[in-house]
Amino acid sequence: MAEIRSYVIWLPERRRVSKASVQIDILTLFPSMGEGILGESMLRIAREKGLAEIRMRNLRDWAPGKHRVTDEPPYGGGAGMVLKVEPIANALDELRGPESRVILLSAQGARFDQAAARRLSGEKHLIMLSGHYEGVDHRVAEHLVDEEISLGDYVLTNGTLSALVVADAVVRLLPGVLGDEQSAVDESFSHGLLEYPHYTRPAEFRGWKVPDILLSGNHAAIEAWRHEQARERTRERRPDLGGNP
Repeated sequence: MAEIRSYVIWLPERRRVSKASVQIDILTLFPSMGEGILGESMLRIAREKGLAEIRMRNLRDWAPGKHRVTDEPPYGGGAGMVLKVEPIANALDELRGPESRVILLSAQGARFDQAAARRLSGEKHLIMLSGHYEGVDHRVAEHLVDEEISLGDYVLTNGTLSALVVADAVVRLLPGVLGDEQSAVDESFSHGLLEYPHYTRPAEFRGWKVPDILLSGNHAAIEAWRHEQARERTRERRPDLGGNP
């Protein structure tokens, strides 16, 4: 039988580091899904700077037996297939360390938000388990993970996409990743508010004008306008956020 190997995304050899700010292992049946995403934008920059080490791990590498089976029909009957507990337990036995935090991406998890992203950005090692098919053997959630996270009230084909979204939200908060550190402070959800509207050149286009206050050069007035705009947006569009002053 041909050798089965993980599809792993590493830093370029000359840039690899052993002590990145965060190490992220994503356990999945579809590791190649991360190739394009991890090679672009802030995730690429974070990896090249040595601030984050992100590895896509093929769950089948830890599946026992000749055929590397990772899923079986559910006990009690029903539609779909369920990811088995053994490969996941085997993988965690190998990957988990004293500083690891294990997260299961699950529709039953707590809803992911900016506060959760900021909290996780302080972790040294994240292991994210990507659910697939009908779900994951519940013994994984009961005994093997530290928390469950959901992106929202909808269903994706598999949890790898969710894990990559969480990785992006976490990594961009690491010091040194964003070109302007203030960006992570001002953006939506950072203070319980949606972000204020942005404009750039030209000052007028098809009769649509930039608000005069932004052209005034009065920085105190601009700051007050932006704060009021953020509060108004939040009240209109996301009253559930509270619209903190």
